[in-house]
Amino acid sequence: MKGWQTWLQWLPFFDSSVERWPMEARLLRWLTLLWVSIGLPVLFSASYAIAEGERSDSWYFFRQQLLWVLVGLCVFHAVVHIPLKAMLQLGAFGLFGGLALLYATYFIGETRNEATRWIGVGSVLIQPSELIKPFLILQAAQLFGRWRKLSLFTRWAWLAVFGAVLLGILRQPSLSVTALCGMTLWAIALAAGLPLAQLGGAAGLGAGMAVLSVVFNEYQRRRVLSFLNPWLDAQGDGYQLVQSQMAIASGQVWGIGYGLSQQKTFLPFQYTDFIFAVFAEEFGLIGCFCLILLLLAYGTLGLRVALEGKDTVVRLVAIGAICLLVGQAFLNIGVATGLLPTTGLTFPFFSYGGSSMLASLTVAGLLVRAAREMATATVIPLYEQPVETLAARRQRLAARRGRG
Repeated sequence: MKGWQTWLQWLPFFDSSVERWPMEARLLRWLTLLWVSIGLPVLFSASYAIAEGERSDSWYFFRQQLLWVLVGLCVFHAVVHIPLKAMLQLGAFGLFGGLALLYATYFIGETRNEATRWIGVGSVLIQPSELIKPFLILQAAQLFGRWRKLSLFTRWAWLAVFGAVLLGILRQPSLSVTALCGMTLWAIALAAGLPLAQLGGAAGLGAGMAVLSVVFNEYQRRRVLSFLNPWLDAQGDGYQLVQSQMAIASGQVWGIGYGLSQQKTFLPFQYTDFIFAVFAEEFGLIGCFCLILLLLAYGTLGLRVALEGKDTVVRLVAIGAICLLVGQAFLNIGVATGLLPTTGLTFPFFSYGGSSMLASLTVAGLLVRAAREMATATVIPLYEQPVETLAARRQRLAARRGRG
């Protein structure tokens, strides 16, 4: 019996050490598992019709996603038990490995929907732009957390590496993922206290690159123009956004019921980029409100970790994780509702995709680990007054009277 209990400790749902974690870490772990548990049935509802039509197997996408969830949960479980110091040492190696895979897509990548973002490994497609995200957080937290202690050459060298990552993602092209990673780096730098002049220059450079990408990529330009008024070309470039808005409006207050979405048969990318529209149609305004509450609770706990953490690097890891999870979720909602231009950005833990699921659970593991270490740093005072014993005080006073 004891042997079975030892083995069960390695499974995410049977970890008895959770009882000894700080409250924030326990709540974040529970919310992560809840988020994933909600996402699986939502994915099945959004994908079973197209899976039946394309694969003659309505369970195909759900079954594939479930396998990635199980793998991702094992990675999540490992990350929350590995000291963040050890994970930070892997940040540079993972970042360079991800960078090599990122640029390998230009030579051996697979192209889908006018974008080359995937590398085939047997029957499995991996997306380097997703897998690089956790390592981007780790290395950015190290760089900006120790910014004032580093030489000018080291600073510019790592900034060049970050620039190569963003440029590599942008050239796939994937403007949305590039913007998300760029905003995450910017938020980590802001939280680290870098000068506002430098941050403003970086923001201006990023905006300029985005404009150039839209100018030189026709399909991105069409998406931006159709976003301004999708109903002008409801059967063309505005089709996705029109169908998404129709699905959300059809949900009204209470939704039409789980699995009963009608627009998912017309909506493109219904189980990836526009999965929120299917969720909104089936669960209505009330369901969307509950989902947004979950995201806000997750983000609030993450910000609490960032604000109360004693170690700067730990705090910056928490900031980066929140940007890549909660920030990406809200960006996806903005696209589905028409508040933002249509982009290929997934909803964490909801959208179909093995690389996205694996990266999201790894980032969530980093956040939980940061919450576990938020109060472990030792605060060393700049000056400590020595404690004077009663005998020493008497001797000092006696010596003073003798001198007087």
